[in-house]
Amino acid sequence: MLGTAPTTPVHRSQTADVIVIGGGLAGLAAAHHLTGAGLDVLVVEASPAVGGRMATTRLDGYRLDHGGQLLCPDWPELSNLPALGALALRPFAPGAVLRGAERSVRVSGHRTLRPGRGVAPARGRSRTLTGALDAARLRHQLSRLAGTPVERLAARSELPAGRALAARGVPSRTVDGMLRPLVGALLGDPDLSSSSRVVDLALRGFARRGLCLPAGGSASVPELLAGALPEGTVRTGVRAVSVSVNAVDTAAHGRLRCRAVLIATGAAEAAVLLPGLRVPEYHPVTVLHHAADAAPPNPDGPLTSLIIDSERRGPVAHSMVASAVDPSRALPGRTLVTSVVLGRRAHDSLACLDRAARPQLSALHGVDAGHWELLEGFREPHAVPAMPAPHDARRPVRVLAGLYVCGDHRDTGTAQGALYSARRAAGAVCRDFGVSGAPAAALRLVA
Repeated sequence: MLGTAPTTPVHRSQTADVIVIGGGLAGLAAAHHLTGAGLDVLVVEASPAVGGRMATTRLDGYRLDHGGQLLCPDWPELSNLPALGALALRPFAPGAVLRGAERSVRVSGHRTLRPGRGVAPARGRSRTLTGALDAARLRHQLSRLAGTPVERLAARSELPAGRALAARGVPSRTVDGMLRPLVGALLGDPDLSSSSRVVDLALRGFARRGLCLPAGGSASVPELLAGALPEGTVRTGVRAVSVSVNAVDTAAHGRLRCRAVLIATGAAEAAVLLPGLRVPEYHPVTVLHHAADAAPPNPDGPLTSLIIDSERRGPVAHSMVASAVDPSRALPGRTLVTSVVLGRRAHDSLACLDRAARPQLSALHGVDAGHWELLEGFREPHAVPAMPAPHDARRPVRVLAGLYVCGDHRDTGTAQGALYSARRAAGAVCRDFGVSGAPAAALRLVA
């Protein structure tokens, strides 16, 4: 598994200015901001490796992500952290393909959208015209969002996304066949239950810059963050069981003293240490990784497209030839196909999902997927915090002086939200400490 941190033992007498509990994206980013402000930081992680939900397993030359995270180059925090300067992002080019039984539509970032080439013709002129109108409506929606300042989006009335789109006059056919599956890929929400503001911002980022995968697997992001911290900052295999403003009690390493504690775990784990902390509902995600016989042909363009099932003909919401987008995910000559299951079907057993997905994957990729080898599947019931309207994208990160919390459950349920909440929490710590040069945390509404 990628992202393994040094395993230097924690001494019972060890002290630090700030102890960060949780070695995921938010905890490691917060540690960077705090060490950059001159504070002594200790990050403790209960598992054997850092990364949290951004984990990657190496198996027979393949790199298999545990989650279905897709990154957006438009997220400011990916470029604001110097430690991520070496992060290579592999874009989906030309973007996403919304594939149905009758028509496929290619959608890319940078405000472009065009019908797919080489697809089976629609049966009947009315279907052709209907598909063209839906594509034009999607083009119009994305183009408008790409050019709208975030301040104007934030000033809009907040509704569940499905209701908001209907109120704007977007036909239900366009919503169900195009916007709903696209939002599922962006936010893990196949039902359009998220806040319309969050959805608008996510679609805006997609329209401006598209989507991408981190080279080397999702774990490369926390791996870069952990590797750039001062030696000895990160300790794995240390489980916190209780906290106070100046100490952390652990399961096997005694009491660790400090001047402040920052809890950067998932919401459920944070609520154990901070009783009364709000725990949101979650969107579940299951990821299936198949080894294909050969790279499947893509009749709608390059193999580096994200293929989204616009008609939900099976459990898979979207699929990709991951080794084409990021060649490091498979050895030369091998093909890795990664597929993501959202919603209620994500709770099904891996065997059941694999059986149900193969006919659908055959249709999506244009080849017989019946002989593909299932390498591994990963189920995460708490993958993406739900963000129903009204959604507070800036939940408090300061519990009281000396006790703080951060994570995607305090912001938006994306990597950008996790990173930005870390910036806000580190800024609160520095202000309470009276440390100059605290990380700036101006209001940035980015999903």
